[in-house]
Amino acid sequence: MGERSRSRSSTIARALLVPYLVLLALIVFLPAREAGRVTGIVGWAAELLAGFGVPREPAAVALEFLANVALFVPFGVLLALAWPRLGAWSVIGIGAATATVIELVQLGIPSRVSTVSDVIANTTGTAIGLVLVLAVAAGAVHRHQRVVRSSRRRTIL
Repeated sequence: MGERSRSRSSTIARALLVPYLVLLALIVFLPAREAGRVTGIVGWAAELLAGFGVPREPAAVALEFLANVALFVPFGVLLALAWPRLGAWSVIGIGAATATVIELVQLGIPSRVSTVSDVIANTTGTAIGLVLVLAVAAGAVHRHQRVVRSSRRRTIL
């Protein structure tokens, strides 16, 4: 990826990080009743699975964990794109620190529950987002190398 393209991607990712963080704050800091309007899909999905014989409570716990993972995948993607010079561990560390701060703040919100499993899920989501960016970048480099090799073969022949 050229420097200009990387700079443009970085600028776009930084701009997208703002509305993402606003939405994230609404989801994690609103009182549980209001947040449930946004995140009610977990309960709905648990009920749906219960209709297929999956116990509702374990399904809800698993879906809640997966929702927390999914919630932070964009964070990992946007961080990795916004600051491409950050190392992988820095991106993951920022995700873990952000998740920890969220859980600490939730301790002060009476209707919210703060858990270590949320920190683990959010950090995992950040790491998955980072891996997605790295995989796409590796694929782009691989495609570029194939094109270069192909063009060299043509000039030799």
